[in-house]
Amino acid sequence: MSEPDTGANAARIAHSYKQLKEDFVSNLSGGSVIEVAQVCAVAPVVTLLWSVLQSRQSFFKPYTPLAFVIDYLLNVGALLLSVTLYSSSPILLNILLLTAAAFIYTVPPSSSSKKKQAKPGNAKPTANPSSQGLSALSTKPFLTNYRGNMLVVTCICILAVDFRLFPRRFAKVETWGTSLMDMGVGSFVYSAGIVASRPLLKERAEGKATPLGTRLIRSFRHSLPLLALGIVRLLSVKGLDYAEHVTEYGVHWNFFFTLGFLPPFVALFQSALAVVPSYAGLAVLLSVGYQIILETTGLKGWILVGARDSLLSMNREGICSFWGYLAIFLAGQDMGMVVLPRSLGGTSKTSAKVLLTKMGSWAAAWTALYFLTTDYKYGAGLSVSRRLANLPYMLWVVAFNQGLLFAFAAVDVMFFPQFYSAGDARAEKEAYETATSRVLKAYNRNGLAVFLLGNLLTGLVNMTVPTLHVGGLATMGILVAYMGAVTGVAVGLDAWNVTIKL
Repeated sequence: MSEPDTGANAARIAHSYKQLKEDFVSNLSGGSVIEVAQVCAVAPVVTLLWSVLQSRQSFFKPYTPLAFVIDYLLNVGALLLSVTLYSSSPILLNILLLTAAAFIYTVPPSSSSKKKQAKPGNAKPTANPSSQGLSALSTKPFLTNYRGNMLVVTCICILAVDFRLFPRRFAKVETWGTSLMDMGVGSFVYSAGIVASRPLLKERAEGKATPLGTRLIRSFRHSLPLLALGIVRLLSVKGLDYAEHVTEYGVHWNFFFTLGFLPPFVALFQSALAVVPSYAGLAVLLSVGYQIILETTGLKGWILVGARDSLLSMNREGICSFWGYLAIFLAGQDMGMVVLPRSLGGTSKTSAKVLLTKMGSWAAAWTALYFLTTDYKYGAGLSVSRRLANLPYMLWVVAFNQGLLFAFAAVDVMFFPQFYSAGDARAEKEAYETATSRVLKAYNRNGLAVFLLGNLLTGLVNMTVPTLHVGGLATMGILVAYMGAVTGVAVGLDAWNVTIKL
């Protein structure tokens, strides 16, 4: 066979494999909301097990190599199992983890654990934390655990989805339905909204008000690195002829563009607070308005089946779904205004109860809205669509994350109450370190950089390994090594006190 024939044959094989990979992630219908909840429940259950080990046995203090291995196996390994080997039986995995937690809880606590729990309790509760050298905002352990778990699952799924061991019902749906990865992308935006409320709360605490022009300039500074990453990803995908799912965001658009355009629009929507003094209210109004436009105009049909004959139409999914993600971000900001402030009324001991009550109430309210929007008998009977980022999708993401946050917070308050009764900054920092997984803290610290690393390694694996032809055992080996590398970099950066801000 001549060299041209060999080259042509190789090109045909490469094209057919690329088409096979694109078909592998196309035309999927997802799974049930209940199953997604069962899989995601593994995260707070693992946190409960970790908390029992720490609060009863001080297992992760000092942080020895063995402690790191167990930390990795629990907070990364268990989540990996939930989407692979235990994907068909997440309830069984949850039961096994809860059984382990119950067994460890029955073991008498270590003497060091008793001393550490008793020491913070000596601090007198105060209704005015600022007088004790504490700032108006706090970094609560459950927020670190929540965001860390979300990033771990995200990094796992972006590579695991390319292997046959990963269930197709967990991958992103084509148009209508729910799946684990559909929830993942929305959760990423929602958690970013929570963090974005911190500077706003600082301004309020200092009695400042930033003009719109200044807010826009700052927001563009935040946007530029993300938009640059979007351009790099676009050029890489096109230049390397990488398999892509066009109906996900469009021909040129990608998730980094969605993240990059959020800050300036959020800055603009802040001005609307003078009319609607609630980020949750703004989120609902925006999403309802978008849904009305979808239902009363030809926009929905154009997004789903329109021709791709212009730059706008080529990227219609990314451009139009942006409004749904903006609503999710605003809802996340609203929850950030609830969970980030230190003082919620009353003494520091009652503050934790107030926090749980508020979070539980919001979770119930968002869940009720989701039910009224999607139920065919008692509600509007609308279907969830991540591709459209419509009203049901927005409400599902927000209600789901509110419920997860509540679960993490309940574990936090149950096993580490000393954090909420700390009398000074030093005691609070010690309580935070005690109540937080080092692995999850590392993921949370450099979240976007770790996510970018996961994307780069995912591309590298896909270019060097025929993922569709890899067996189960080899798949698990690759995923464990990949998550080991990502976790190692994250923990290393944290150990060296390096924060990468993008």
